[in-house]
Amino acid sequence: MKKLRLILIVFLSICVCTLFSSDFDSVTVETADSLFAEEEFRRGVHSYNRGAYNDAILLFEKALSYLPTENLILDWLGRAYYRAGMEDAALQHWQIASNAGYGGMLHANRIEVVRERRVSENPSPATTQFAEAGTFPGIVNENLIFSQPSAILANDNGTTWVLAYGSNELLLIDVNGFIINRVRGPLQGFDRPMDILRMKDGTLLVTEYAGDRIAVLDSNGVYKRSIGSKGVGLGQFVGPQYMALDSSENLYVTDFGNARVSVFDKDGNPLFNFGKKNGAFPGFSAPTGICIFSDIVYVADAVRGTIYSFDRSGNYTGMLVPEKTFGRPEALRLSGDYILTSDGNRICSVDIDTGAVFENGRTGSAPSRILCATPDVNGNILASDFVSNEIYVMSKMTELVGGLFVQIERVNSDEFPNVTLELKVENRQRQPVVGLKAENFYLTENGIPVMSQKLEGSAYSNQVCDIVVVLDRSMQTSQHNEALESALKEIADSMEGTGTLTVISSGSVPTIEYAGAPDNLGDFTVAALKTPVTDDCTTDLAFRLAGNTLVNGEKKRAIIYLTGASSLTHSGFQTYGLSEMVSYFNNNAIAFYTVNLTQNVLPEEIVYITEATDGESQYVYRPEGLSGIVKDVIATPNGSYQLSYTSNLNTNFGKDYLPLEVEAYLLNRSGRDEIGYYAPLE
Repeated sequence: MKKLRLILIVFLSICVCTLFSSDFDSVTVETADSLFAEEEFRRGVHSYNRGAYNDAILLFEKALSYLPTENLILDWLGRAYYRAGMEDAALQHWQIASNAGYGGMLHANRIEVVRERRVSENPSPATTQFAEAGTFPGIVNENLIFSQPSAILANDNGTTWVLAYGSNELLLIDVNGFIINRVRGPLQGFDRPMDILRMKDGTLLVTEYAGDRIAVLDSNGVYKRSIGSKGVGLGQFVGPQYMALDSSENLYVTDFGNARVSVFDKDGNPLFNFGKKNGAFPGFSAPTGICIFSDIVYVADAVRGTIYSFDRSGNYTGMLVPEKTFGRPEALRLSGDYILTSDGNRICSVDIDTGAVFENGRTGSAPSRILCATPDVNGNILASDFVSNEIYVMSKMTELVGGLFVQIERVNSDEFPNVTLELKVENRQRQPVVGLKAENFYLTENGIPVMSQKLEGSAYSNQVCDIVVVLDRSMQTSQHNEALESALKEIADSMEGTGTLTVISSGSVPTIEYAGAPDNLGDFTVAALKTPVTDDCTTDLAFRLAGNTLVNGEKKRAIIYLTGASSLTHSGFQTYGLSEMVSYFNNNAIAFYTVNLTQNVLPEEIVYITEATDGESQYVYRPEGLSGIVKDVIATPNGSYQLSYTSNLNTNFGKDYLPLEVEAYLLNRSGRDEIGYYAPLE
């Protein structure tokens, strides 16, 4: 009997080992090690999906100690290190798995993208080559969709306003080229709409070339009124074309027929005109595109093939590029420190400082006339071709070759078989891809399409953010308590009662002083803080605590550091290095802002973190206030999406590792990620 019982125990152990080994590449160690590794691995996966990355690292490391060559554990350990900001360790473990033949091209591409991000900065738009990634045609199956697109205005949510000169309409198009809305303008309709511009409050302005007026629309395209009339007097037009706004929202309009630029205040009242021959300025022959950078007005002349510059009062200040640089320049759009212009069938960038011209792309040898080229929120260039009747979506060459970077960030299987997952879609330069719809995603389990796939939410449309304010409790900052109190109250007020506000003191030991609704912060005073002033702030621990607080919060999130110090204390970054901190913030989509309580130079470490996370440094008493920080956080593009589906897999009472694959598509680009999860134990 004892012998039979022993045989039965050995047989059951082998069965359990074999069951677990099916989840991994190979298991060649003893049964006990496999069982221990399975348990630690399962717990690690659950910790990872809860956002507890440090716990997940410890559990995966323990699982790996039982099965040192198991590639699936190495993959997950690398994921946990990556999300924790320790990219060197992540790459090391991923590379070991890759060398063993794990993951194929998908795994190798992830390693390549992460390495590429660590050693290279985003390329300058001027020197980047773009190629066609897709088109939105004006005619489909002999059906007219739109005619003669003239101007384009990209939106932060991935949609695009497109003016159709030939069909007299304004179209709202999504990232897939589907028309969401058609706007006809005033009661009598648009009369050859030429250019579109957005004001700070969202108001849209549309020039009507044949109507000799400017239509004023609300942010949704509903017509409100018009500006100007036909004629040669002040405030009148003969063929208005392109528009630009200065820092005071004065409106500058190129008037082609009158060969001048007409200027209006933000309410539409005419101010003055300029463009006649004056001194060194020869006068406009055919003014077309216009843009304004640092309140310098740049105007293209289609006949002379150049770009002139003026001050806000219309005084001539010079020529940006020599005459005949362009054949027929049209719309001018800003792209960073460059002017993006269209010229026949090519798109060029002009360096504002030097006037150097770089060609970014061409539409080919077919008849073409690009009237407008503008950058969109996803890093593409959108170009309207008046002759071929198409909208071109042009992407960086590296993006077309390398595709999208897709990461499944967490899987929630608490309600199995109903599964919810969060994923992030970016390009290779970490720029989020926004505007994707349900049809842009394809989910499978073991290669089999899932049931009831649904897009539950897209973070780019969120209007709520979570903020963690870190208070510097150093001796230097303690001299500016009044400014610190003012800054914190202003930030809390600007959240308008939404989201979660957390206040952390950066002292010798970081402390959470408050966490809750911004409205409940009350009459905050520095005297109420629990953390005393110190000569030795552990700044890195405070920042890390702030990041940990945000990981499971809203997808739009930021840390705001209030400091009056010009240098950090000795213990500032002893535990976590600067590169590790920046990676942690970037890999978890956490923006970092600094509010300077003095006008002194900030510590170089703080400047580095702020710039490396695309944050901003602001003076506490700047004229426009600090409310813009929260608005910037909400307006920041975010490529996180939440999907749900119904699983058909057998969980083996929650013991089996269940595979999951997702692919994201956008025009001619795609990206893929593979992961797995465990259902709840039964």
